[in-house]
Amino acid sequence: MTINSLFPNYGRADISFETGEGVWLQGSDGRRYLDMGSGIAVTSVGHAHPHLVAKMKEAVEKVWHTSNLYRIPEQERLADRLVEHSFADRVFFCNSGAEANEAAIKCARRYHYVNGRPERTRIVTFTGAFHGRTLGALAATGVPKYQEGFGDPAPGFDKVELGDMDALKAVIGPETAAIMIEPVQGEGGVKVIDRAVLAELRRICDAQGLLLIFDEVQTGVGRFGTLFAYEALGTTPDILSSAKGLGGGFPIGACLTTEAVGTVMTPGTHGTTFGGTPLACAAANAVLDVVLADGFLDEVRRKGTFLMQALSGVVDSHPDIYETVRGEGLMIGVKCRAPAGDVTLAARDAGLLIIPAGDNVVRFLPGLVATEEDLREATRRLEAAAVALETNKDKAGA
Repeated sequence: MTINSLFPNYGRADISFETGEGVWLQGSDGRRYLDMGSGIAVTSVGHAHPHLVAKMKEAVEKVWHTSNLYRIPEQERLADRLVEHSFADRVFFCNSGAEANEAAIKCARRYHYVNGRPERTRIVTFTGAFHGRTLGALAATGVPKYQEGFGDPAPGFDKVELGDMDALKAVIGPETAAIMIEPVQGEGGVKVIDRAVLAELRRICDAQGLLLIFDEVQTGVGRFGTLFAYEALGTTPDILSSAKGLGGGFPIGACLTTEAVGTVMTPGTHGTTFGGTPLACAAANAVLDVVLADGFLDEVRRKGTFLMQALSGVVDSHPDIYETVRGEGLMIGVKCRAPAGDVTLAARDAGLLIIPAGDNVVRFLPGLVATEEDLREATRRLEAAAVALETNKDKAGA
């Protein structure tokens, strides 16, 4: 790969993409690729969606940025729509998932401070979790490799083994403010948290006066066939972080809260220069236009079932390469027996873009506009990747 002036912190593939439409990308190598990763669950309504393109063209000819010192009508409209279609009463806009999680953590601590319990600052998180790359979000993350080399993590977080309810109850004390969890661990390998576990976390929080935070940075904005995954999983949080698919490719994050939590964030307690700009909110409103249209989320659920079944067939046909399929809606992981990195490379050779994750899993996170034929073609290409790996294995053993 050509040496350039960028930080070397990404293991980039030596390819770029020039144009895109729906779930297809045209590569700089002249090949057409089927994108089942969506920029890690970001291009929620696909590439160059006509409605999103039209709305952004309108927006760039108007005001780009004024700061949050003034009212931003697109921002207010977006907040109202998110409130209308979720548990939330209040919304704070930022630029990324990590920032949304930072806001969630600050909200939880500030809530207890305002309500006479300033000692309540600690947040319980779980092994395998990924909450972002800022020092605060990194401290909440339950994967040691992400923290290595950055000194002592920020204080105030207690990590417990996912699913160990006895350990959870033991770590909760008078300084505990909240429990924070991804309802599905995306980076951790598309691990859907058991519905009974989420319900028990809600019960514990209610009994002990704690707040429940859902990190829905990767799961939100239609991926489960509901606007947010908590609706499908049956447990409602007090605070929810969102980003990735919210802007359909334009950077925006959001922290959604109940009235009791949101109103403690009075002027001066938190802020952002770029969060919730007219451009970002125009993009997010355009995404909601698509996702909240009649029947759209029903179709996501149907297509999710179709993809799950189709991928299961590929897994069954190639047991030396793939092990099992898990997930829900259009957030699906294939646990591999072959190294997930090898599977990702073989899939790219077959013209299929998928995303590796923890637990030796590859993720399918297609744009929600993917057609059934797109999904069927994705399974064909995953099968081609398996055949290539099996052939290479046979040659190596010959």
